[in-house]
Amino acid sequence: MRNWLHNIAILGCGKVAHLHARAVKNLPNARLAGVWSRSRQTANSFAEQYGVPAYNDVGELVRKEQIDLAIICTPHPFHLRPAVHAALEGANILVEKPLASTLENADKIIATCRQAGVKLGVVSQRRWYEPVMRVKKAIDAGKIGKPLLGTVNMLGWRDRNYYDSDKWRGNWETEGGGVLVNQAPHQLDILLWFMGEIDEVYGLWRNLNHPYIEVEDTALAIIKFRNGGIGSIIVSNSQKPGIYGKVQIHGENGASVGVQTDGGAMFIAGMKGIVEPPLNDIWTIPGEEELVREWNAEDARHFSRIDPTVYYMERQIEDFLLALEENRDPLVTGEDGRRTVELFTAIYRSNRDNLPIKFPLGHEKGNEMDGRRKP
Repeated sequence: MRNWLHNIAILGCGKVAHLHARAVKNLPNARLAGVWSRSRQTANSFAEQYGVPAYNDVGELVRKEQIDLAIICTPHPFHLRPAVHAALEGANILVEKPLASTLENADKIIATCRQAGVKLGVVSQRRWYEPVMRVKKAIDAGKIGKPLLGTVNMLGWRDRNYYDSDKWRGNWETEGGGVLVNQAPHQLDILLWFMGEIDEVYGLWRNLNHPYIEVEDTALAIIKFRNGGIGSIIVSNSQKPGIYGKVQIHGENGASVGVQTDGGAMFIAGMKGIVEPPLNDIWTIPGEEELVREWNAEDARHFSRIDPTVYYMERQIEDFLLALEENRDPLVTGEDGRRTVELFTAIYRSNRDNLPIKFPLGHEKGNEMDGRRKP
């Protein structure tokens, strides 16, 4: 049996990159082999902290260090170039959420990875939360029948200090969007994982109480799913100090399952830890209603024994490396990541056109970013 040791590069050395570096360091079959960043100074500082070399060129890093997996941690609109460059040199690619800020860039990354024959995944580590996995298994086992109603409610808070902490935050060009692009992709991915493909979306967005940023702090949507189900989304960064993030699914047999993925003042990479453990906040499957208290207590004990900001990153990277060894897809694929980009793109376009948006979506040309800003 082969003893695998995978060489890993981190491309982009901002706050979230530190979580990935710590996760890689914790994995016995992984080695952090080198880093690159758009800022040479940032790359050098990061590399010194973790005892690895910094490179000016992505291709040189991949070739010289024989990189098996490149983790892309740049701001969202800047995922394309390092992902494409590393893939064309033969590295497999794991991109921080979202896959891209536009469908066009998402499709370029997917096409390049396919052309290069490398695997592509997108970070969505909340899928590995035990309460999330529990919901997915119940749906797949048919315990609620066909999932017919899915809801996302994410009521968080971001203050002036957050937006001032990095120059790229709060701008269309450098962040790519607001709550839809930065905070909501985790919950949007989970909703799509539970409910399946979308047929149509009507959505709108606003900036309710952050006048010092360009991007939206709040968005709503109504969804028609291809399986005949319906859904709703409310995501916001406008509720002090942050209330919760929930995904709930209701089935054709009347049973409901749900997960609170985030509670209280929500996690901010490099700024705040995870305050409350995730939990199954609703569970009405006949015969299982009384199990919820036991599950939630068990999950809370587990959370108290780990660093959840790193542990679930480890689980996703671990899955990706195992996918390489077993020649299978990772749990969260590039196509999964595209579906999240497609969903928030539809909300932007629907707000612009004041019309429901039919799926699938193609690319739009122009400089107004799918309705995110006026041309």
